[in-house]
Amino acid sequence: MARSARSVSLWPGERLGRVLLALACLAALALGARGAGPTPGARGGDAPSVERDLPPEARQAVEAGVNSLLRTQNPDGSWLSDGGTGRYPIAMTALAGLALLANGSTCYSGPHAAAVRGAVEYLLRHADAETGLIGGQESGRPMFGHGFAMLFLAEVYGSEGQPALRRRIRAVLTGAVGLTARTQSRRGGWYYTPDSVEDEGAVTITQMQGLRACANAGIPVPVQTVEKALDYIRRSANPDGGIAYQAGVPGDSRAGITCAALATMYAAGLYEDELVEGALRYARQNVALAAPSRAGGTHFFYSHLYLSQVMYYRGGTDWQDYFSGLRAWLLEAQNEDGSWNGDYIGRTYGTAVALLVLQLPYNNLPILQR
Repeated sequence: MARSARSVSLWPGERLGRVLLALACLAALALGARGAGPTPGARGGDAPSVERDLPPEARQAVEAGVNSLLRTQNPDGSWLSDGGTGRYPIAMTALAGLALLANGSTCYSGPHAAAVRGAVEYLLRHADAETGLIGGQESGRPMFGHGFAMLFLAEVYGSEGQPALRRRIRAVLTGAVGLTARTQSRRGGWYYTPDSVEDEGAVTITQMQGLRACANAGIPVPVQTVEKALDYIRRSANPDGGIAYQAGVPGDSRAGITCAALATMYAAGLYEDELVEGALRYARQNVALAAPSRAGGTHFFYSHLYLSQVMYYRGGTDWQDYFSGLRAWLLEAQNEDGSWNGDYIGRTYGTAVALLVLQLPYNNLPILQR
């Protein structure tokens, strides 16, 4: 298990620059700072705009998607992969909850406050006070749900004004961060289960986004944990610019993991780094804006969940060209009941991801703000 580590409530700064020389541009970066990156539209064109980016038909699609989630929430506050049925209750509840937060509701305000509060209560009930794990053995891959739950609860915590609920969420998040820090592999990544010594890129990114959201909300996060995780991503890079499945192990680049890694690096303030530029070129060459099926293929929704964040950060014509194409496909792929079928995982997943992408211009989630 990891030794005790100094913790901070901000993403690491100058110390990280000394450990990862190529990442020196992270120095003194405060995770929650607004406007830490390039000014909106600095790469050409105007900043993202709700009026321009979400025409009436897109707003109608968002409303239909939100209503689809509301209809399929279970009485205990959870969602499963196909609404009221399926698998992955922790991950699906967290993602659906994030989609409702992105729509503008919180636990106590907005038209969907009751649904958000139900999701929060469900996740709090399923947090193990002893281990810190949020959720049990979720189909053998509980660390995915744990990471998404950290992200959702941290976003709620950062905007929640009720002292009693804030104390409960903070206690769960503190334990969750501790679990993530303790279970980091020797190489700096994470795997599907907390007791594994292995690691892989997708779970690693999920933990990093959860940690980032916690740090942004003021929950102490060990500096060493973040340093090792960022170094893990760097060591996963291939000569073609893409990111491999696992650091230090020969393997082809993976488009989805490359997009996820890009979102994490952008969120950390890496806009011009050579690693980022190579990964962005790879993603643009290997991630299509229109999928061959309404379900999107194996990793289409996953890839765009993260690539959309990167393009939104970039702004300008990069964002406008990207989002107009993806938005058109999402509107065409929406089911009559307002849901989306995502990556063959199910309607809850597809609907939550589609809503998170389409609602980026609303600028409601702190972790997705520029």
